[in-house]
Amino acid sequence: MNNSSSSKSHGLDQPELSGPTPKSLRTKMGKPEDSEKKIFHKKLKDVEISVPIVYGNISFWLGKKANEYQSHKWTVYVRGATNEDLGVVIKRAVFQLHSSFNNPTRVIESPPFELSECGWGEFEIAITLFFHSDVCDKPLNLFHHLKLYPEDESGPMSTKKPVVVESYDEIVFPEPSEAFLARVQNQPALIVPRLPAGSVLPPPVPVEDPSKRKRGDTKDHPMSQWFMNFSEADELLQLAAARQQVQAHIAKFRREISLLDGQQQQQVNSVSDQ
Repeated sequence: MNNSSSSKSHGLDQPELSGPTPKSLRTKMGKPEDSEKKIFHKKLKDVEISVPIVYGNISFWLGKKANEYQSHKWTVYVRGATNEDLGVVIKRAVFQLHSSFNNPTRVIESPPFELSECGWGEFEIAITLFFHSDVCDKPLNLFHHLKLYPEDESGPMSTKKPVVVESYDEIVFPEPSEAFLARVQNQPALIVPRLPAGSVLPPPVPVEDPSKRKRGDTKDHPMSQWFMNFSEADELLQLAAARQQVQAHIAKFRREISLLDGQQQQQVNSVSDQ
C-alpha cells in the first residue's frame, strides 16, 4: 500500500512465494458470436491463435531511503513471454490497486502495459485486459498478489536484488476472423497456426507507424535482466529431470517391496517347517 494508508497489511496476509505458474496454463477465450454486428472477414473454423503472456511484479527495497509508509518501489506489468510487443492484440490494460492509493484504477492505453508505485504493503491487484475489436469483444480478468518481501523474511534484504513474482498464461482465441489472422500473421508475440491447404488470407495490414510497434517491445526494458525465462527448452529440461526423479523413486519402491515380499516368504516358510 502507499503512504496514505492508515493500517498496515504487511504481516497480516502474506502468501508464500509460489514462483511461476506452470506453462501448461491456457486461458481460452469465448468464440466470436455469429450475431455480432461488426463486419470482419469470415471466421476460420478449427483454427486457434495463442498469445503467450507473463504478468507479475518486480519490487526493490529502498534501503536507507525506506520509511514506515514507503519501503519499496515496485512495478506491476503484463508482458510478452519473450518480451514482444503485445499492443497488436491488447488495446488497453486496467490495473485495480488498493483503495489507499490515489486514483486506484489505473488505465494504461498503450504498451508497455505496466505501472510503477511506492508503498509498503502487499495486496491483490486485479488486471483487466481489453482487446482490439477484431480480436475479441470480451475482456480477460487476471489477478496478481503483489509481492514485496522475499520468501525468507528472516534473511537480510537487498537494494540490488529485487523480489520477482511472475505467472505464465497462454490466451487462446478460437475461430479467429481472417482479418485478425491477416493482421498478426507476421507478429512474433503470437503463435499462429498453419492454415489448411487452399486457404488464402488477405494481405497483411501495414503498420501505420513502426515506432509505435517498437515502443511496446520490452526486450530492452531496464528491468529485463530480472524477468523470468519461460522458454520451451527450459521447460523440457525440467520435465526430463522430474521424469528421472519419478523413475528413481519407482525403482526404489520396487526394491523395497521386493525386499518385504522376500522377508514375508521366509517367515511363511519357517512357519510351515515347524
